[in-house]
Amino acid sequence: MSMITDTHQHLWDLERLNLPWTQGVPQLKQTFLMSDYQSAAAGTGICRTVYMEVDAHADQKQQEIEDISPFCKDSEDPMQGIVFSTDPSSPKLKNFLDRNSGNPSLKGVRQVLHNPEIPPGYCRTPEFVEGVRELGRRGLLFDICIRPAELHDALELCRLTPDTTFILDHCGNPDPYVVNGERKPDLSSDSIFNHTRESWLWAIQELGELENVVCKISGILARAEAGWTPATLAPTVNACLDAFGENRVIFGGDWPVCTLGGSLSQWVSALQEIVVSRSQTLREKLFHTNAGRLYQLD
Repeated sequence: MSMITDTHQHLWDLERLNLPWTQGVPQLKQTFLMSDYQSAAAGTGICRTVYMEVDAHADQKQQEIEDISPFCKDSEDPMQGIVFSTDPSSPKLKNFLDRNSGNPSLKGVRQVLHNPEIPPGYCRTPEFVEGVRELGRRGLLFDICIRPAELHDALELCRLTPDTTFILDHCGNPDPYVVNGERKPDLSSDSIFNHTRESWLWAIQELGELENVVCKISGILARAEAGWTPATLAPTVNACLDAFGENRVIFGGDWPVCTLGGSLSQWVSALQEIVVSRSQTLREKLFHTNAGRLYQLD
């Protein structure tokens, strides 16, 4: 069985962290522990993970780091790195980074940009751009998790900060049914989650031209509907692989959010089927070796 690094592992204990976004998602409004993850990952080949912050309440960002860091020190657990949460535009950014600079498990930062309270263009403000530059100066990655209709904002941010390495979460959050042609976008709606196939493909191709951007093949299973097959997701995956190439793609499980569409093992199996005709080198880099290099896990 091939080794897999999961670069997008969530855990949360709702007795310790307040996750306001779970209020509208009953399936996820429960505690998910490391033991639950290990059961979900059994038999998949996943041998190491990188924790992804869970958009906890603003007052609990430090607590999240302190709760999760011990997993990286325990040889019995697969977790080897952490992406933590902070707002790059915050005037307290440097103090927050200084406070945690001695933690070798911290690999990067994410600020979820698709929440309703985050306005379009937020990641292009001067304060945000300068904060992302500071992350690059400190050798920290920045995960972009943004609405698909705003990928042009992500593109501008990445161009403005060439010395920071970016991870594009969830293939840019597209609707896989729009990408595969099964669904037409509702252009009469003003939802900024709407996008056309052409606009998403253009953004992915443009982002793929930037050497400081890596695409995380993740997240799309959560949008899959009953009856989905690997063919449902393949056009999204293949467009990203073609745009970014074998050296700038990584696998992410997105558990337990992925369970909105299927199990972690179903996602691993589907992706393996999608890339079965690709070279062995690409498959090894996608599932394991690129992550080791990017997150300095080896």
